[in-house]
Amino acid sequence: MPVTTYVDAIREAMIEEMRRDPRVFLIGEDVGSYGGAFKTSAGMIDEFGPGRVIDTPISEVAIVGAASGAALMGMRPIAEMQFIDFITCAYDMLVNFTATSRYRVGSSCPIVVRGPAGGGTHGGPFHSLNPEAMFMNRPGIKIVAPGTAYDAKGLLKAAIRDDDPVLFIEHKFLYRRIKEDLPSEDYVVPIGKANVRRTGKDITIITWGAMIYVADDAAADLANDGVSAEVIDLRSIIPFDEEAILNSVAKTNRVIILHEAPLTGGAGAEFAARIAEKAFDYLDAPVKRVAALDVPTPYSPPLEAAALPDKARVLAAARELLRY
Repeated sequence: MPVTTYVDAIREAMIEEMRRDPRVFLIGEDVGSYGGAFKTSAGMIDEFGPGRVIDTPISEVAIVGAASGAALMGMRPIAEMQFIDFITCAYDMLVNFTATSRYRVGSSCPIVVRGPAGGGTHGGPFHSLNPEAMFMNRPGIKIVAPGTAYDAKGLLKAAIRDDDPVLFIEHKFLYRRIKEDLPSEDYVVPIGKANVRRTGKDITIITWGAMIYVADDAAADLANDGVSAEVIDLRSIIPFDEEAILNSVAKTNRVIILHEAPLTGGAGAEFAARIAEKAFDYLDAPVKRVAALDVPTPYSPPLEAAALPDKARVLAAARELLRY
């Protein structure tokens, strides 16, 4: 099995799905001859041509609108946001039109909106967004956030084949840092199914995206202190694997929810509420959230590092819960 980077896993998924299904096409800014800002579509126009790898003006609402219209006519578009931050320009189209299509008129709208998210690359406040929470409260959109190359490929394939809109959040910090041996045969990762990366009995760390590696590092340090931490990679934010969450909390009785987006109103609040509602009797300590500060992501590398969650904060939270 060849070693594949996270970014190439995304590219492979698009290529394989476009070969498999002539209804699949890619649309976005600079996705054609330039190959995408991060080269996620490098070389694809040579194979599929400008009719299926479509360059657009700088207008995210036009990209999502055109893709949604094509989806309603039977196509399966992949709409790329050059940076996921600018999905906000298409928010109205996504939440008021695309997401509500099945409810309003009974027609599926199988569009995938994907793009680079997250910090750690000194992109500043315009290029570091983690947008999952702003879409969680809008029914009709599924949200996935892979943290591994295997999941990036398998979840993107699943998203393209899904009959409803999917927001595919890919973390740009992982693009060329994460490499894996991927199967040569076709596979999908089911949307809505978490992955238990590490089993444990003393505390649960629930996370997704690039934060799975922060959780892994913290769990390794806790193991040196004799603490057994379970790490759950949700992979899917909506729908999420409630069963995996509740089963883990029932086993460990303590839980940290770790995410890169700011704390207040973040996705972790929903998971904390579900745990409080459905697993309160199992808790031996309050649910603890570890997240970014409630500030725009700084451009300055030291300030960015200070704003984003890290291993030290996870360890401090874990030790606080263990002392409770």
